[in-house]
Amino acid sequence: MEKVKYLILGAGPAGLTFANMLKRKGEESFLILEKEKEAGGLCRSAEVDGSPLDIGGGHFLDVRRPKVCEFLFDFLPKEEWALFRRDSRICLQSAVVGHPLEANIWQFPLEEQVEYLSSIAKAGCNSGEPVPERFVEWIVWKLGQKIADDYMLPYNQKMFADELDTLGIYWLDKLPDVSFEDTLRSCLARKPFGSQPGHASFYYPKKYGYGEVWKRMAEAVAPKVVYGCEAEEIDCTPSGHGIPSFDGASPFGSTPPKEGVDVCRTKAVKTKNGQSFMADKIITTVPWASFSQITGMPEELFLSIKDLKSNAVEIRYVPENLDTQAHWLYVPDLKIPYHRILVRHNFCQESRGYWLETREERTAMFSPEDENYRYLNSCAYPLNTMGKPEIVEKLLAFGRENQIYGLGRWGEHSHYNSDVVVERAMELAEKMA
Repeated sequence: MEKVKYLILGAGPAGLTFANMLKRKGEESFLILEKEKEAGGLCRSAEVDGSPLDIGGGHFLDVRRPKVCEFLFDFLPKEEWALFRRDSRICLQSAVVGHPLEANIWQFPLEEQVEYLSSIAKAGCNSGEPVPERFVEWIVWKLGQKIADDYMLPYNQKMFADELDTLGIYWLDKLPDVSFEDTLRSCLARKPFGSQPGHASFYYPKKYGYGEVWKRMAEAVAPKVVYGCEAEEIDCTPSGHGIPSFDGASPFGSTPPKEGVDVCRTKAVKTKNGQSFMADKIITTVPWASFSQITGMPEELFLSIKDLKSNAVEIRYVPENLDTQAHWLYVPDLKIPYHRILVRHNFCQESRGYWLETREERTAMFSPEDENYRYLNSCAYPLNTMGKPEIVEKLLAFGRENQIYGLGRWGEHSHYNSDVVVERAMELAEKMA
């Protein structure tokens, strides 16, 4: 049974960043277990129709975190990236307008501008109404009825959940209030005012898909990555002489070990193919729900993992080019299956076609003849359901007490973009190594 100081579960951005940070600090006692045959996680790319396609959906390198960019440029040099000014748009039934909607109402016909302005003026956040506690009511309170009905509610329904009130509102605080004054000024001046979205500028590889940077990061620690190896069980109970039990209980039962017995806090991981590994510390970047057993975790806490929800998203390739300069398009119309279009030919150089993102439950809406390349991500987005923060807080606290550290989108069950994941992995490695 192999033993290392750090056992990393998952070779996506979080795990690869942590591993490469360890290597930089001279730490060699680590190992990465990856269930797939290649690295990258949700940021993997495949070659489809002669060009890269990001099979995990739309991922880009945000420019707002210079330390993250410089770190990744060590693997894929800056000259191999193209810099873009974000162009994203919303496809409504009456018009195609810039994103965010509230900053681009001036692009609508005059009559609709008036309707939107009237709705924003009546929004609860502008009229002093108390803050609602349910998702749907909160969206109306924050943005006004018309923006909610035309865009925000149907889009979130398509992307996340049919029943929107299963979602909490704790993750929406970052949304700025829609200012009636800024919106009016925007309509009069016919240009955006107010807050602009993230990814205002972003990098994308010139010759490759986004997965190329993670492929190179994996190559940098190649001897330390075990592919086709999915972690299934964790044993974090104290054990005599470092021997794991994997039987659901401590080897000592309820009886304390005898004096002189070597009690070790070493953790053990068992994989689906029957391999076992031991480590002083475990860094998990995979969904907590993927573990069939975590020995030593209170039963109530383990059962609560089932309440952490996520959705599956299909990526579907379409070979035609679109008549647009946009990089991605948001599609809130409930009659259309997909919620987002990534216009590949506008950011992936010398490519053609685009790809669609569709929540798994909505893929049945496609016609049988609409068959090109498609890939289903069984875990794509962690859902910010009601009660999630309390569960995650308890999970992460238990983990830290037992030298098991949740990291990244799945280890922390948070909808982080890749740049945020890299930053958090860098920070954790700095603290631990």
